[in-house]
Amino acid sequence: MEQFAKLPGIGSKSAQRLAFHVLSLPDAEAEAFANAILTAKRTVTFCPVCRNLTAGGLCPICSSQRRDASTICVVADPRDVAAMERAREYNGLYHVLHGVLSPMNHVGPDDLEIKSLLDRVAAGGVQEVIMATNPDTEGEATALYLSRLLKPFQVKVTRLAYGIPVGGHLEFADDATLMRALEGRQEL
Repeated sequence: MEQFAKLPGIGSKSAQRLAFHVLSLPDAEAEAFANAILTAKRTVTFCPVCRNLTAGGLCPICSSQRRDASTICVVADPRDVAAMERAREYNGLYHVLHGVLSPMNHVGPDDLEIKSLLDRVAAGGVQEVIMATNPDTEGEATALYLSRLLKPFQVKVTRLAYGIPVGGHLEFADDATLMRALEGRQEL
């Protein structure tokens, strides 16, 4: 139970439920579960191009000939790639920073995958870099910092639009969200 409780989002009751479930598994299933964890830890690495998680070599996105190599979407975490892919609207490549700038948490530019992003853009062929970090203080600071670093490369640097969520109500939106929604409005 102690080990399950160390996982993010797992409280003591969930940890207990998971522990009892694993204990109730037949030996073969429990061994397969344990082996799956060990195999993933041994085989999952970072893509040498985009720094996303992969089972070795180039990730499926970077190796695809169907993706638009002229556009790179910069995200903070591999989970953000999965979220973008679920939308099925983006067809470019990605670059995973593995965090955001956070002086309070002692995370600076050297702690992130920034140099590899700059190397990709410097190599040529990139026309647009989309900043898709979260719209919080650290995400905004990271996007602004990267946009300044990318300026000399003369690529278009854009930011994901944000504002009122689909199904949301204006009365519940905060001032900053309403301001961003007005700034990012589009003609119908």
